Amino acid sequence: MTPAGFEQACAELLARDGFNRTLRVGGAGDLGADVVAYDDEGRKLVLQCKQYARPVGSKEVQTFNGTARPEHGADLALMIGLNGFTQPAVDFAQRHDLTLIGRHDLKRWAHGEHLYSVLTRQRSTT
Repeated sequence: MTPAGFEQACAELLARDGFNRTLRVGGAGDLGADVVAYDDEGRKLVLQCKQYARPVGSKEVQTFNGTARPEHGADLALMIGLNGFTQPAVDFAQRHDLTLIGRHDLKRWAHGEHLYSVLTRQRSTT
């Protein structure tokens, strides 16, 4: 799957889950927002999708943190890492209220579980 295809697939999962105004905005100059959507309470979700062959590192998570809320106004900032995240990236995300979704949680979401259910379960196991 191409990077744009991966972003589109994530956008389609959000739409499936009932998110509104779901839009894939990724590409050159996106300032870290690959997908933007709103939940039924009007909260803005900003997703960055990483389809790396390796785990996403702290540098990429820090960069996303610098744009998700200040630049895009995210109420919920999520980064999807197809091959997971390094421990320093996880530690940074926890300190800065960023949500990371690795392969295991992505698979549950892709196979029909609502995103918020995945996130609730994820938080209860950490």
